[in-house]
Amino acid sequence: MPLSKQLHVLISTLFLLIFTLNLILSIKNIKDYLQGEAKIHAQNTATSLGLSLSPYIKHPDDPTINSMISAVFDMGYYQEIRLSTGNNVELVSLKNEPQAEGVPGWFVDYIKLEPATATSEISSGWQIGGIIYVTVNPAHAYIKLYSQAKATFYYSLSAFFGSLLLLSLTLRISLASLRKVDQMALAIADGDFVTINKLPWTDEIRNVAKSMNIMSNKLQNAFSALNQQLETLGIKLLQDDLTGLPKKSAFENDVSALNKDSTEAFFVLIKFDGLQELAKLRDSQTIDRYLQTFAQVLQDLTTEQSPPHKLTAYRFHAAEFGLLVVNCHLDDIDTLADKLSKTYSELGNLYHYPDISHIGATPISQTDSLEQIWDAANEAYEQAKLIGANRYFIRKQNISARDIAEWVSLVENTIDCVGYSVILKDPIKNIQTQSLLMEEAAIEVAVQQGKPVPIAPFIAIAENTGRIIDIDKFIISTVLKRIQQNPQSHFLAVNVSPYSINNARFRSWLTEQIQQNTHCAQKLIFSLSAYAISKDFAICHEFFTSLHRFDCKVMIKRFESGNLSAELLKKLNPDYIRLARELTNGISDSPPKQDFVTTLQALANLIDTVLLAENVHSAKDRDTLKNMSVLWTSL
Repeated sequence: MPLSKQLHVLISTLFLLIFTLNLILSIKNIKDYLQGEAKIHAQNTATSLGLSLSPYIKHPDDPTINSMISAVFDMGYYQEIRLSTGNNVELVSLKNEPQAEGVPGWFVDYIKLEPATATSEISSGWQIGGIIYVTVNPAHAYIKLYSQAKATFYYSLSAFFGSLLLLSLTLRISLASLRKVDQMALAIADGDFVTINKLPWTDEIRNVAKSMNIMSNKLQNAFSALNQQLETLGIKLLQDDLTGLPKKSAFENDVSALNKDSTEAFFVLIKFDGLQELAKLRDSQTIDRYLQTFAQVLQDLTTEQSPPHKLTAYRFHAAEFGLLVVNCHLDDIDTLADKLSKTYSELGNLYHYPDISHIGATPISQTDSLEQIWDAANEAYEQAKLIGANRYFIRKQNISARDIAEWVSLVENTIDCVGYSVILKDPIKNIQTQSLLMEEAAIEVAVQQGKPVPIAPFIAIAENTGRIIDIDKFIISTVLKRIQQNPQSHFLAVNVSPYSINNARFRSWLTEQIQQNTHCAQKLIFSLSAYAISKDFAICHEFFTSLHRFDCKVMIKRFESGNLSAELLKKLNPDYIRLARELTNGISDSPPKQDFVTTLQALANLIDTVLLAENVHSAKDRDTLKNMSVLWTSL
């Protein structure tokens, strides 16, 4: 029960008790007063009437006696006036039934007023000539008593409602501040570290608000420190310590981003072939300088490029480097590779090792996987080694098994004929208890011409053609039916395409499905990649917020350094964050990865988010994650 209602009930009860007691005492006092007045009035009337009748009492039959008594009686204040002789012989007797007009019968029955009676002896010489009896009519007392009781009741009732109104206003002002403190506590629990600028005027609530402000500021400072630390560690994980170039994980992210577009791009692989021979002749510091000089050539190229070309340099391993060139043509790549070949030839002559490097380049198609791109670049590199020292080779055609037209036709036919099914994979379990948290729902495309269909390019083409909405609807509908037919305790994760959540019809359809299957929908976890969220944060934030209104869970998958800042994570308020494989594979032997995951776990605790690991196969890595309180992993 709310505090305001409790106070209203308490004060109303106290007022009722006081009001009832006050009304009873008031009626009793008025009753006693009226009865005392009635006795005095009866006695005065009896005395004055006795004195008036004294001259006539010698002649009991005198009509004046009757006239005088009748005149007094007719005033209406008396119930009975009776005159008798000293021998109790009744001379005059006048009676009137008491009638209290306007007074309810229950009031008369509940409050009894005894009629006031007084007597007076009438002297006749030295003897008692008669006795006059006067009884006052109680009806007039009932009328006055009822009128007074009614006035007291209404005045008290008015005071009661007035007090309640004043109490409500006071409570509204006082409890408004308390509600602010409550909302502030809930906001802090959700990771929004707000403060109350206008402090309440009630001392107790004011002190609580001050304490909450102090706590919120401390949490905000801790959050900011974790955010800064996370960004610093993320940069270290993405950048090579020696050359400052991005690492292989950054390259994979950039290539994945290309799969969502139709831009023309090339991957150029450069290997420092002379490194091993030089390492035998030079110390480690000299070799480091050689590598830095080798990398600086690539770094200079990235600053020389002009729009629309975009060139990014990477260092993959000790002697392997790469370039990702976007918005370029084959002639541009040939010019670039030739320039690199000549530059490295000059560099090799300085090192007295003329055959220092070879270059292999390959075009990138939106249907190519990372493995295919890497294999093609290595093939081109091997071809370059056959040509000559510091030479290059460029593949002229895409490496895809199918061209784009074939892929589009395959995707269209498969979706139209529903040539795919939903499977559950990648169960995520608790390392300690082995309890199952979730499984991921994905599609499996039927075999085409005796060959399995790769899912990654299939999804990429479906997104580019707009048919991904049909796939997302099919997966969600199928999973909801499965949950309805076979209720289960664990969750099912459903991947949703950014293209789908940007579609108003899909959002409307999804809302309708959730409302029709509320209980089943609460067992779903809607999953989006960290990269997709970073590309269109506003729509993803709105999507997450709408799902939380229906008590559905949301997850950010493939999270790694550089994807989303801590501030953006706080706004998204995801239920789960699933780390990219690159962050967890080999984490037992990588202090930078451990520092990053530890910091991210501390931040996740602040925003009430569960951290998950993906495909951790090494027992050492699982133990390391367990020590860092990352208990849920996909084994």
